[in-house]
Amino acid sequence: MSHYDAFNGDADGICALHQLRLDSPMESTLVTGVKRDIALLERVAAQAGAGDTVTALDISLAVNRASLIALLGRGVRVEYFDHHYAGDIPVDPGLRALIDPAPDTCTGILVDRHLGGRQRIWAVVAAFGDNLPDAAQALARSLAPRLDLSPAQLAALRGLGDTLAYNAYGDTEADLIVHPAELYRTLSRYADPFAFIHDEPMYARIEQSRREDLALAEAARPHASLRGATVYVLPDAAWSRRVRGAFANELANRAPDLAHAILTPDDRGGYMVSLRAPVARPTGADALCRRFPTGGGRRSAAGINHLPQDGLPEFLRELERAWP
Repeated sequence: MSHYDAFNGDADGICALHQLRLDSPMESTLVTGVKRDIALLERVAAQAGAGDTVTALDISLAVNRASLIALLGRGVRVEYFDHHYAGDIPVDPGLRALIDPAPDTCTGILVDRHLGGRQRIWAVVAAFGDNLPDAAQALARSLAPRLDLSPAQLAALRGLGDTLAYNAYGDTEADLIVHPAELYRTLSRYADPFAFIHDEPMYARIEQSRREDLALAEAARPHASLRGATVYVLPDAAWSRRVRGAFANELANRAPDLAHAILTPDDRGGYMVSLRAPVARPTGADALCRRFPTGGGRRSAAGINHLPQDGLPEFLRELERAWP
């Protein structure tokens, strides 16, 4: 009998899984990758006859629908936690799904609900990592359980969430500082996030890289400044692919009334796109990106895996329509 944990390699997916396994330790086969590598269930070879089970975390059900239905058809039991657009959720006795696409939630928060807050401090990290600072602080102030975190501790947790999120960005695993499976295995040894921050060399290495990459991004000039959005096209380099999401979040928090799009060249002659809706109006990003064949995400933050070069003018027009 085997268990498979299929999880997004970003802060939300890693912290969601960490909460579950701190609460219910279990040996499992890890299935993960770069942030945009979300069609993970097709890589899960679970079989009901062997008693195999699956947990899916922070990966769109819409993208994984066919593979999920195949697993359920084989009699495999699946639990599914996610906050991205799902479409119709299959009705099957073998599926337990907690899915909520509200713009102020993330998978770590959904797992926190499932666990009744028993590992809440890691849900706070997950929310910060998904650029949901208000939700993270609301969780930290919750009376049950009461965390009693100081401002300095909250700032440290925000830095941890930002750093875990940064590590997942890249077009291929070669772009990453640390593979998400290795990062999770290291993190899983720490029940206390502050011990991980202060004692783990891996964290220091990723955080240093994040600071260096953000400094390079800050030197870039916008490709387009629209009435309701700012667009950056970064150079074809590993650092720009890694920093794409972190830079988008920095800009979104700095100018909350604007949408922000960060593009980097891909290996097909087009662009990979990270889009943030305005923090002041955190909806519409997923709908806009789904107008393009490889687009998806959630209401406040979404992306396009491949935008052809000649599709850039159309993308700019859609930005102007969405946030005039």
